[in-house]
Amino acid sequence: MIERGVIFLKKNQFLVGLSLDGTKELHDKNRVDPKEKGTFSKVMEVKNLFEEYQIDYNILCVLTSELASQPEQIYSFIQQKNIGFIQFIPCLPDLSLKSPTKYALSPEGFKNFYLSILEQWFIELHEGTYRSIKLFDDLIHLLVDGEITACGILGECQMQYVIEADGSVYPCDFYVLDTYRLGFIQELSIRQLFNRGITSPFICERKKRPSFCSKCPFEQMCLGGCKRMKDCMYVNEEENMCGYQSLLEVFIPQIDEILKCLTQVKI
Repeated sequence: MIERGVIFLKKNQFLVGLSLDGTKELHDKNRVDPKEKGTFSKVMEVKNLFEEYQIDYNILCVLTSELASQPEQIYSFIQQKNIGFIQFIPCLPDLSLKSPTKYALSPEGFKNFYLSILEQWFIELHEGTYRSIKLFDDLIHLLVDGEITACGILGECQMQYVIEADGSVYPCDFYVLDTYRLGFIQELSIRQLFNRGITSPFICERKKRPSFCSKCPFEQMCLGGCKRMKDCMYVNEEENMCGYQSLLEVFIPQIDEILKCLTQVKI
């Protein structure tokens, strides 16, 4: 059954997102089947099938606070499993809770994780190995080409039209909530969905930015960033540091060297 699905994906040239949350220990803590058994081995089986049938895939990894505390182990795992394309998705705090859960990423966790990952990624790049880390790719596209390849990277929301299995449509995959449901794709066209009452406030809602942002050298580049990720990667509660700013301070000065290395690497 799985192989039939893989053949379908290959035939129709899908780019597939495969969820793999780090090492076996980390993955199996949170990714379990209906029998409460870890799914790491099954995911690795699918990964092997994708490679056997030459299906393009990206690894999607939820960046929890625990995973973020193990950057060296995670990067070593990526190397061992020969993962060429990976996107780390910050684990967000629950909108319905007043305080974040233990799983939610913090700006400090974001900073420490990405600075460590960047160091290891840069070493590989100098050695002639390119590994696609989605956020690094997005920054290169933005800084070099002025191309926006990530939603919210310039601090503005756009309609993403996330469609769930039952046909319900939402403006963003971080807002798949009843409050933000636009309607059902079986009943309304994309234009009609866009004209629903929730669309305008969702796009135009102003974010309250901390005073810390006004002194940031990257303010005009970021504009506060993604409003949904504000608590997990930008300014912390004490308003004395920003995880994203900390990354840019290290990444931007190295952009010329990164580009030089990329010209010498086969991608």
